[in-house]
Amino acid sequence: MNGRERMLLALNRREPDLVPVWEMAYNEPSIIGIGRHFVAADQLPPDKPVLDMDGAEKLKLIGTLLAFVRGLDLDGVTAVLLAPRTRIDASHMRDALGVVYHMSDVGEPYPVDGPIREASDLRGFKMRPPEPADYLMLDVLRGNFPDRCVAMHMPGPFKLSWTLRGSMEKLLMDYVLDPGLARDLADLTTEHCLETLAEGVKRGADFIILEGDLAHNPSPLMSPRHYREFIKPWHAKLCAEAHRLGIKICKHSDGNLKPLVPDLLDAGFDGIHPIQPQCMDIGEIKREFGDRACVLGNIDCSFLLVFGSPAEVRDNVRETIKVAAPGGGYIISSSNSIHPGVKPENYLAMVAAAREFGNYPIVD
Repeated sequence: MNGRERMLLALNRREPDLVPVWEMAYNEPSIIGIGRHFVAADQLPPDKPVLDMDGAEKLKLIGTLLAFVRGLDLDGVTAVLLAPRTRIDASHMRDALGVVYHMSDVGEPYPVDGPIREASDLRGFKMRPPEPADYLMLDVLRGNFPDRCVAMHMPGPFKLSWTLRGSMEKLLMDYVLDPGLARDLADLTTEHCLETLAEGVKRGADFIILEGDLAHNPSPLMSPRHYREFIKPWHAKLCAEAHRLGIKICKHSDGNLKPLVPDLLDAGFDGIHPIQPQCMDIGEIKREFGDRACVLGNIDCSFLLVFGSPAEVRDNVRETIKVAAPGGGYIISSSNSIHPGVKPENYLAMVAAAREFGNYPIVD
């Protein structure tokens, strides 16, 4: 059984021969850190943001990613969209939609200003349509890995809406103070997401991982009522279109997502990622929802993969597989992504342990 077959069986809540190993994202330092185990030093790119890399350096970064996906025989890999971003100064950049982000040496850039400051800004505003160059990573991964599952990581209407507003707080306040603006933004961003989705499927994406956190550790970021009113109908449109096009779609969100999981599954999502261990029990989620959705993730990347030892990682992987994998419908990954703080040797230990303990039938 090849990796693509393995992943697709798990997404369909069935048992493959092995628990599939996949990751939602790696960033530049993690690609380089893992890549040192698989390519010569002179083939590694410099350790700097891809935004600042020239063409040759970007090719080395892509080559390093391809090398360790092959070297570790990962079952799946994820393509991110490459819409252009432009550096403004040492700590800020602007994307193709006009959103300004603050950058840091670690972590994801976060929006600090957006083009929709008030409802009147929507008049005449047009989303930039997806362009062929945005899908370069998807094209490269699909061309290089015909027998591995290629996911497309794309923004959802919630995240796109709040980035256009310049901050999440503004959109959440709109739910109370200007619900019409919130719905107009959901309509606008969902149409963009539908275009992005269709082109990704055309180019060979096997499934969609929809970004946009809906929760933090204590609870969801909005009430279930507000989720149902301002997000769920637009999520349902995306899920219906993915299914019409013949692929699965999974929802990513950090935090305690459990109060929203029934609504997410009602909207049509086929999987939930990453079941963050600080606030969600993957065994409990599998028992309650495993007949409706694939579960993905759960290997702690905030402490264990950062500060733990390879032996501790191995033990955690064994225990996680024991509770999440029986019956199928489980894909192992970190509890978010492989970020700069993750020790490469711990990631390698995670993959090795998944192969050691992930053979079906799962033995207690």
